[in-house]
Amino acid sequence: MVARALTIAGSDSGGGAGIQADLKTFSAFSVYGMSAITAVTVQDTMGVYRIVAIDPDIVAQQIDVVIRDLGVDAIKIGMLFSAEIIDAVVDRLRHYPNIPVILDPVMRAKGGTSLLSPGAENQMREQLLPLATVITPNLPEAEALTGRMIRSPEDMRSAGTALLQYGVPYVLVKGGHLEGYPANDLLLSEHEELWLEAPRLNTVNTHGTGCTLSSAIAAGLAQGHDVSQSVIQAKNYVTQAISEAPSLGHGHGPLWHFPGNRL
Repeated sequence: MVARALTIAGSDSGGGAGIQADLKTFSAFSVYGMSAITAVTVQDTMGVYRIVAIDPDIVAQQIDVVIRDLGVDAIKIGMLFSAEIIDAVVDRLRHYPNIPVILDPVMRAKGGTSLLSPGAENQMREQLLPLATVITPNLPEAEALTGRMIRSPEDMRSAGTALLQYGVPYVLVKGGHLEGYPANDLLLSEHEELWLEAPRLNTVNTHGTGCTLSSAIAAGLAQGHDVSQSVIQAKNYVTQAISEAPSLGHGHGPLWHFPGNRL
């Protein structure tokens, strides 16, 4: 049977991030993608102009119907936006404990727009992290979740170790924001420490990198790979997708989600 993955995230009208990036990524890995939309955004490569949240009951029903009918081998979670939507997602995840969950704790857009309601960070930390298999915070997100400043690779390790204490088995701390260092990421678990190395590419075409990485990890888990294999494969995929970005728009351009396949 074909592998199946569900993204629970917001819609990006510009197509570079959110469910659009997630579904493209699933397709690039030959995984059948489904979506539970949490919010509709008005955005392009220049910024986010408006956000309309979806009713939490509708979010929950989207999750239930696709799992019941089509089946889901992995779940990726991105932008949740509100405390009420987090509550709805947490409630549904507790009904499906055997499906691996990849949580990208989206808090802010690249332009600085908040994508998570004030006060919802604690709810994400206390309720959602324990239900995740892997979380993939960038450095600002890791700082917000831990209350720690991150200015070095050692700080990345300390923050990742702190996040493990919330019950999530794997933490991938992304180092793209660490100035003066390569774009290296750190995968931590109770028994493992794995640095994933990559050069820092001089480009503005990085819109949707976090969405794409977490979706690629979900695709790997849906296909039966272990966490380390899925993370390594995803890291390589994103690096290539950035390097082949088509330079669209006037701001932070999107990646090319089908590297090696351009018309």
